[in-house]
Amino acid sequence: MENILITGVCGFIGYHLARRLLEEGAFVVGIDNLNPYYEVALKEKRLSLLEKNKGFSFVRGDVTDRSLVSGLFEEERFDVVVHLAAQAGVRYSITDPYSYLERNLAGLFPVLEGCRRTVPEHLLFASSSSVYGSDDRVPFSEHNPADRPISLYAATKRSGELLCYSYSYLYGIPITAMRFFTVYGPWGRPDMAYYRFTRLIFEEKPIDVYNYGRMSRDFTYVDDIIEGVVRVIDKVPSADSAGKERRADPATGSGPFRIYNIGRGKPVDLSRFIEVIEKETGKKAVKNLMPMQQGDVARTFADIGDLRADTGFEPKVGIDEGIQLFVRWYREYHGV
Repeated sequence: MENILITGVCGFIGYHLARRLLEEGAFVVGIDNLNPYYEVALKEKRLSLLEKNKGFSFVRGDVTDRSLVSGLFEEERFDVVVHLAAQAGVRYSITDPYSYLERNLAGLFPVLEGCRRTVPEHLLFASSSSVYGSDDRVPFSEHNPADRPISLYAATKRSGELLCYSYSYLYGIPITAMRFFTVYGPWGRPDMAYYRFTRLIFEEKPIDVYNYGRMSRDFTYVDDIIEGVVRVIDKVPSADSAGKERRADPATGSGPFRIYNIGRGKPVDLSRFIEVIEKETGKKAVKNLMPMQQGDVARTFADIGDLRADTGFEPKVGIDEGIQLFVRWYREYHGV
C-alpha cells in the first residue's frame, strides 16, 4: 500500500483525490493551511470527512513553511507526492498578485526540495489550462509552446511547470505536470462560475455573464479529473522515454518529465451551461451581460489524445449528468 502526500488536501480536488486513494487502500498524509480565500467551513467539512478514515493523517500548515515541509519529508517516506496546494483563481490574481507569487512559487520550492532529498517514485504537479492563454490553436495540445500566459495566475502555473522540469532534469525526479480544465462538481469552490451561478439563480439574483456570453469551457466533472490523476500516478515518466528526436517537445524533454492535459475534450458553450443549471434548479437566470474580464479567455478545449493513448483515460460524465449531481449536492449541503 502506497504512502502518498497530498498538499492542499482540504481543497476541492485534494479532497476528492484523497477520498479516492483512501478507498483504494493507500495511506494518505495531507497538508493544508485552510486559508480563507473562500469559506473555511467548507474546507473543514471536507477535512472532517477525510479524518473518518484510519489511513488518513493531517498536518495543518503552509507549504511555504520550509522547516515544516522539510520535517515532514524527513519523518515520512512518500512513494508519491501530489502537489495541489496553490492560490487559485484567475481574476483574484489581479486583485492580490503577491499571494500568487508566495503560494504558487514559494510554496512549490519546499516540496521540490523535499523530493530532491528523498526522490519519491513520482511527483505530480497541478497546473492549469490557463497556461495556454489566448492560443487560437485548438484543441490545446501539450506539444505546443505555452509561453504567452495572459494572467498572473497562469504565469505562476507555467513557471511551476518549468521549475519542475529543472528539478526533474537536474536530480532525476520523475515529475508529471497536470493541466486541469475547468473542474466542477460536488464540494466545489464557491468562487467558480457554476457554483456562483447556482447560488444566485436559487436566490433569484442576476448573474454576471462575461464576454456577453460568447464563451466556452471544457467543463470536466471532478470524478473524471480524479480518474485522470490516478491513472497518471501509475504512469511514471522516464528519462528520454520519448526519444532523442522529441527532446525539444514542450510535453516531454530530456529528464523524467511529462505534461498531460486532463479534461473532457468537449467544450460547452456558456449559454448551454447556464441552461442546464436553469433546468436543474427549476429557475430562470437573470443575466447581466458584461465585457470580457482582464486575464480571461474566450474558450478552452483540451486535447486529451496523449492521456488517452498512454493511460486509457476516457471521461464519462457529460454536462447534463454532472450539473445534476452538483445541484443535488448543493440542495443537500445548503438546505435549499
